[in-house]
Amino acid sequence: MTPVLCYIGLGSNLGNPVANLHSALKHLAGAEGVELRGVSRFYTSKPMGPQDQPDYVNAVAGVLTQLPAHALLQTLFAVERAHGRVRNAALRWGPRTLDLDLLLYGDAMIDTPDLRIPHPGIGERSFVVLPLLDLAPHRVLPDGRSLSACRAALACDDLYPLTLG
Repeated sequence: MTPVLCYIGLGSNLGNPVANLHSALKHLAGAEGVELRGVSRFYTSKPMGPQDQPDYVNAVAGVLTQLPAHALLQTLFAVERAHGRVRNAALRWGPRTLDLDLLLYGDAMIDTPDLRIPHPGIGERSFVVLPLLDLAPHRVLPDGRSLSACRAALACDDLYPLTLG
């Protein structure tokens, strides 16, 4: 299989979110069939959904993979579980140690019960668009929208680059 460039959204708001993201990136880089190609800046953002939880730290990673999309998704779930994540459909936007979302799988459009690519809402979420712009400033989404056009439509007043160190 020809390698596919994919983008993965990372988020954490429990424990030490920055350490959680660094650890997740290390796990991804060591995963079979996954080559880490780049990481955006880290950003802090207000949570989606219930506001009675800590702010999130978000980033996007670019990976090159030969894994099929569903196999890559299972790899992401395994990394989440290794970080104490228990998926609960009833707590859709609750706090979490780690959230990994498969945002883009090349230019594929996938719509199955367990995987939708591009990730739903990708162009409407500043905590996804800004980190993606860090890695792929000229990227066009499979629906034809450019990331820069998505950025122009967002206020982004709830997102701040995190100063590390």
